[in-house]
Amino acid sequence: MTKADKQAKEIAELKKEVAELKAAQPKPAASRPLTKEEQIAWHNEMDALRHRNESFVPPWLREACAGGVRGSDARAIAGAARAPQGPTTMAPSSPPVVRSGGGNVPGGGDAADARDKAERIREQRLEVLAKLAEQADQPKVKGKP
Repeated sequence: MTKADKQAKEIAELKKEVAELKAAQPKPAASRPLTKEEQIAWHNEMDALRHRNESFVPPWLREACAGGVRGSDARAIAGAARAPQGPTTMAPSSPPVVRSGGGNVPGGGDAADARDKAERIREQRLEVLAKLAEQADQPKVKGKP
């Protein structure tokens, strides 16, 4: 028996084995279209799953949001935003401007005006934050915004 004959015989045996294995496999059941009642039931089940997933709030988020934001929290957040972040490592892009005194006003002139303006801005910001904190602390009345 030649090599080609052996290969042909082996291929024939493998083909026969594959055919037997295919014949032994169970045939899938013929599918039928769903009835109207089955379609409605399936859609209702999918809607229920979707609504359940949409309304799910993770426990960690529920606990974090349970008390809401108090006025003291808002003031702490605002204070932290204005707090210095540490020394800078960058050199200033231009040398500081030094001007001579502003006339007869002690320590005054442009620098004093800038300090006053900055202080007024800080006070206005604090007033706005305090108002926001008060609004957050007040309970909302149904029917009123």
